[in-house]
Amino acid sequence: MTAGGIVTPIERPKTKPRGRRGLLSTLAVVAIGATLSPSISHSQSLDHDANGIPTGSLQTQPDAGRKALADKGVVYGINYVGEFQNNVAGGIRTGGIYIGRLEGVVEVDLARTSGLTGLTFHANAFQIHGKGLTGDYLGTQLGSSFIEGRATTRLSEFWLEQKFAGDKASLRFGQLATDSEFFISNYGNQFINAAFGTIPTFSANMPSGGATYPFATPGVRLKVEPDKSTTALAAIFNGDPAGPADGPGDPQSRNRHGLNFRIQDQPLAIAELQLKANQNKGDAGLARILKLGAWDHFGRFDDQRIGTDGLSLANPANNGQPLKQRGNWGVYAIIDQQIWRPASGEADKGVGVFARASGAPSNRNVIDLYLDGGIVFAGMIPHRPDDVLSFGAAYARISDTARQLDADAVAFNGTGIVRSAERVFSVNYQAQIKAGWQVDLDYQRLVNPSGGVANPLSPTGAAIPSASVLTLHTLLKY
Repeated sequence: MTAGGIVTPIERPKTKPRGRRGLLSTLAVVAIGATLSPSISHSQSLDHDANGIPTGSLQTQPDAGRKALADKGVVYGINYVGEFQNNVAGGIRTGGIYIGRLEGVVEVDLARTSGLTGLTFHANAFQIHGKGLTGDYLGTQLGSSFIEGRATTRLSEFWLEQKFAGDKASLRFGQLATDSEFFISNYGNQFINAAFGTIPTFSANMPSGGATYPFATPGVRLKVEPDKSTTALAAIFNGDPAGPADGPGDPQSRNRHGLNFRIQDQPLAIAELQLKANQNKGDAGLARILKLGAWDHFGRFDDQRIGTDGLSLANPANNGQPLKQRGNWGVYAIIDQQIWRPASGEADKGVGVFARASGAPSNRNVIDLYLDGGIVFAGMIPHRPDDVLSFGAAYARISDTARQLDADAVAFNGTGIVRSAERVFSVNYQAQIKAGWQVDLDYQRLVNPSGGVANPLSPTGAAIPSASVLTLHTLLKY
């Protein structure tokens, strides 16, 4: 991103492959070899009943075909998400669009099919159609929809998972996505804006956006659950799901169908500890989930201000080569806290609040601080036990170093904008029309798009004005 300007899609820091492949290459080769020998936001494991019907499906009665497959250990699901989004005020320009995503999921219990106890195969793929609001209408850093992506058919996750230690631990290996298990707030998942999914200090700063929707990449994940209140996750991924490009480019075009299976890039490691309380129906106390996480990328990242010649990148005399910083990392914390539990005793009903906070180094990242939070009212309307009303807010700060570059550009050019932070305010009402069919009405107010950048359609170079987005969202599950 240049000082005072807008780049769409966001240019990500790029790693440069070195001569050795490193630890991730070895693990990924093992994982892929094992996969081929006799596994909103991404798909998670497919919960289902004895008839093979996924939880929350439109299908409420068993059928012979699905039951026969389930008896053999094979289950499947089909999900469709569609959205009408309209930017009614502000942004680059007003107007509306339709985007949709069809997803297919299949899981195979290999204990039933092959006698391999504790081993599961999973695959899911997306058919994404339409074009989102973010680039052409809003100019925001934070995407207005979590399903937004380049129109294509794309393989997502493709993995094997082996359980062991009495099912208290599991090893998952193959093509994985970080945001199927990491960064998640159960309450924050109610919102349409993508910022409430993967934490932007990760997605905006990692090469090609990291292994987050719509990407997955080769990796290995270990999960340990010593008891019902504690879960530990640790994973290592290939660090660039699309691969580096020479100059600006769209990573989703470089890995258009999710079939690159890259193993040569510098690795990304991530870990998360989850502490849970009162999650069972009928528990007397208020439900709570606390998550603490961190990631570390082993590649090299462009300095956001200084070149290899020691001059500011905004200085007309600079050589145009950003200084390379070794590695990149970040930390985050998440809390989901129930503050009123209904007499019926569910952990996911009543009133709950959530908050997430994340930080990353300023000198090599576009966003160095991210905060979000909100309040959720679930099952509060008589005779509408599955409806949810949510209020949320998000804050993404442009890093100190990137803002210093903006100030340098103003000093050298005599004009320009020094970015600050982007903010999102959202209200969402989720209505359960029937089992397997959900409709959301969502309002987003996107304040100071991209932290304050020039509107490409403005003849005066004025900043993009704050935008207001209305969304009609529907989800069908079969």
